[in-house]
Amino acid sequence: MTARVIVDADACPVKDEVMDVADRLGAGVVLVSNGGMRPSRYPGARIVSVSSGFDAADDWIADEATANDVVITADIPLASRALEKGAVVLGPDGRPFTPDNIGAALSFRSFNQHLRETGASSGYNKPFTAADRSRFRQELDKALRRVIIAP
Repeated sequence: MTARVIVDADACPVKDEVMDVADRLGAGVVLVSNGGMRPSRYPGARIVSVSSGFDAADDWIADEATANDVVITADIPLASRALEKGAVVLGPDGRPFTPDNIGAALSFRSFNQHLRETGASSGYNKPFTAADRSRFRQELDKALRRVIIAP
């Protein structure tokens, strides 16, 4: 089976970078969204539009992911589900999710959600920077090479 990059695409800021790195390394790309993707912008990708139901894209990705895939998502519960399927998982900032760090990430997410719900936090995310984009390209290159070379 050919290596793939499966992207939780609705709010992903690095789709162009995914296309560049995957194309250079000969991997397939699947962009999964709740609709609104323009296929002409990503002619080398398979575009999957799922229903607009809650977590429909996450469910599709979690069901589809295998050890031959690199999953790109900022959604920590989805990252956990993809790791359980054996996929390599990266955040759009290049941060790898691993079996060793996913528990802490889930706990931190839950804590932040509690702070937002109680009004103790505004819930704003830090801005996405050029350094994040560069780190993402490097980490995706490394992750795809591991998946491609894996026995």
